[in-house]
Amino acid sequence: MTRLTGRSIIVTGAAQGIGAIYAMALAKEGARLAICDIASPNDTADAIRAAGGEVFAAACDVTDARAVARFVADVEATYGGIQILVNNAALFGNLALKPLEQITSDEWDRVMSVNVRGSFECVKAVMPVMRRQGYGKIVNIASGTVFKGAPMMLHYVSSKGAIVAMTRSIAREAGDAGIRCNCLAPGLTMSANVAANGDWAGRISEANIASRCLKREAVPEDLTGTLIFLASGDSDFMTGQTIVVDGGSVTH
Repeated sequence: MTRLTGRSIIVTGAAQGIGAIYAMALAKEGARLAICDIASPNDTADAIRAAGGEVFAAACDVTDARAVARFVADVEATYGGIQILVNNAALFGNLALKPLEQITSDEWDRVMSVNVRGSFECVKAVMPVMRRQGYGKIVNIASGTVFKGAPMMLHYVSSKGAIVAMTRSIAREAGDAGIRCNCLAPGLTMSANVAANGDWAGRISEANIASRCLKREAVPEDLTGTLIFLASGDSDFMTGQTIVVDGGSVTH
């Protein structure tokens, strides 16, 4: 028996990068995974199955309420319930750093749509399932940038600030139903997309590392221990909280 045996877990944005690492780490702990992304997450699903894990995979646009509802219904039918939602899908790795005056209205709306409304749509879809169960855990993904007020990406930082606020409000609203809602806030993490984005190379990355108590780059595997804790019964008396995992750049 591992820490997540018997728990069915949805991970959004799991086709690649940090989301794929999240999904594989949760599966290794015995969870039954349900993964989705705007593109098919079949590569991640194949890796989970190759390691002996159980996974349901489908393409799903988290900003499409009907598509999310269908996905959630399929997951419930497959596993008989949904214990945990990991709201990972978001726009970040491909965003360019720019002054706020250069962020177009369309780009602002796109970031808010995926990062904020996408998380809302997923919570809204799983809530009836979790209420019927009398138990559920929602893990939202924010960012350490919220606590730094990081410049040059106002749309992204604002979207992740909204996620922290959503986490607190959901925890208050859903606690009486046995539903917990917490938030994981990573620092700058070298996923494949981030590593390929020249904006994060050189001076900016070096300054980020210098701000940490633990002075090295963060990799996706640095986040999985905290995620497993939040998804497991070990955190059942914890809700409304945000845990920053960034090597001590933020002391929150």
